[in-house]
Amino acid sequence: MAHEGCLIGYGPSRIALRKRMADQIAQIFRGVPPGEIPIEQPTAFEFGLNLTIAKSLGLIIPPVVLTRADEVIE
Repeated sequence: MAHEGCLIGYGPSRIALRKRMADQIAQIFRGVPPGEIPIEQPTAFEFGLNLTIAKSLGLIIPPVVLTRADEVIE
């Protein structure tokens, strides 16, 4: 969401989700019935911060928050 112009983006890692989805599709192709494939919750999350938006809003982001961010957009 931070890439789209939001100040903060936080959510599951899309790369990790796609890898799990590919594994589940491979299981179906191998003959596992879809009803037997367990539903999984995401385990990897990403935190993005858009400094351009923060500056335009007059916000000062503490350095601790900047170091926690997986991606900082300037």
